[in-house]
Amino acid sequence: MSTPAHTPSASPPRPGLRGMTSDLRNRLLLLLVLPLCLLAVVGVWMDYRSADDAASRHDQRLLRLLPALADSVVAPSIHDHQPPLLLLAPPVEDFLRQNPGFSGYSVRDSEGQLLLGDAWVDGVVPATAQPEFHSLEYGGVTYRVAVQRGRTGAGELVVAIADGSDPRQQWAQQLLLRVLLPNLVLVAAAALAIHWAVGRAFKPLVDLAEAVEYRSPRDLSPIDEAASPSEVRPLVHSLNHLFALVNAQAEGQRRFVADAAHQLRTPLAGLQAQVEAWALMAKAASADLHPPQSDGGDLHKNRPLGRSRQAQGAIILGADQIEKLRNATRRTSQLAHQLLALSRADARSLDAQPPQRVDLKDLCEALLESFLDAATAKGLDLGLEVQPVHVTGHGWLLRELMSNLVDNAIKYTPSGGVVTMRCGMRQGPLGPPRVYLEVEDDGPGVPEGERGRVMQRFYRVPGSAGEGTGLGLAIADEISRVHRASLTLEPGAQGRGLRVAVLFPN
Repeated sequence: MSTPAHTPSASPPRPGLRGMTSDLRNRLLLLLVLPLCLLAVVGVWMDYRSADDAASRHDQRLLRLLPALADSVVAPSIHDHQPPLLLLAPPVEDFLRQNPGFSGYSVRDSEGQLLLGDAWVDGVVPATAQPEFHSLEYGGVTYRVAVQRGRTGAGELVVAIADGSDPRQQWAQQLLLRVLLPNLVLVAAAALAIHWAVGRAFKPLVDLAEAVEYRSPRDLSPIDEAASPSEVRPLVHSLNHLFALVNAQAEGQRRFVADAAHQLRTPLAGLQAQVEAWALMAKAASADLHPPQSDGGDLHKNRPLGRSRQAQGAIILGADQIEKLRNATRRTSQLAHQLLALSRADARSLDAQPPQRVDLKDLCEALLESFLDAATAKGLDLGLEVQPVHVTGHGWLLRELMSNLVDNAIKYTPSGGVVTMRCGMRQGPLGPPRVYLEVEDDGPGVPEGERGRVMQRFYRVPGSAGEGTGLGLAIADEISRVHRASLTLEPGAQGRGLRVAVLFPN
């Protein structure tokens, strides 16, 4: 009965609870860094305004020097092809002396021919008598050039003065090193400092989120308020209050289910024993009164017991009625047992019971003996494929898990089918091999759209044959969660039946 092994899919990881703190951190970081960026932009603008004001004053100085340069041309040339006579005015001479290598001048005629000064001071001849400004690149320096057409001692000439110490040019050259770079470094350092400070400030909230996230679903114990910062204590107090309410409600439900199951088990056990005795007596009476050679058939099926078997004043039941009563008591007894198992699997007291080493091979072999008669009576082939493996957990819960899976398989597999129990090691999609338990049958299976719903309590697939309580898979799933294992439902071999696998953590 060996079938190909299928690897159960692992449960998806739980999403984390850092979204809130991450959003708060980012928003606070943005609110603190954005003003710094605005201040940096304002600082750059103010520096530019300062440079512009200084440049405006510089232009005014150049404008004052142009008439002085025009007055420096005192007379025309004495000889042909000779420059006019030049005597630099003191302001012009002081300007040139104060800016050596970064200043110059030129005197040209109305056609742009150089008469006096520096040839590189190339000024465009103005169309009017109004002064004009332009920039000039020379020797790797950007010069501010002022040009004006004016009257001189040698007639109408074009005078120009160049200055390489323009504040605007200096500001443009030093913008990166003196303005932008320091501001960027300041903003980056402030962002890192704020990010660190915000992270430290939100660490208690992150620790609280992690404590709640990784807590066991059955752990509703209060969080220590004294160990929490004062800013987080109101939230911790509210969480503890919620834990107390949920714990009280869950405890009440567990007590109700456990008490109901305990109260039902004893009377139902006695009732079932009595009905079983009645069923045997009814079958014996039916055999005495209606031997097999009788042609009555089903006409005598509901006929009361013979007078020789009746006591005066006794309630007379037919054989089919007693059989129905027996089936009902069996279902009620099974329901009480499953309710008790579900209550025990969900109880917080389970945490107080230390887990033990459980031999899954011995567990499967013991279950084979328990269910062999039921499987044989229905004409099923109950098989076993096991390897010696162990897990740490609660043996009685794992037995309850497998009992529900095997009982479901026997109940819903038609006569002549095959039910197989397995345990061993199986290679998962990632990581090392993991221990697994598995029950496979070739019955009708579970439609893909119903596999998620059959894990719900008291849910049964519509149209399914047999009489069940809808608790078998729910109990198995709950016990799997207790052991931090994943329970999966897959089609059986060749797409027939159902394979229920439990994959344990490493």
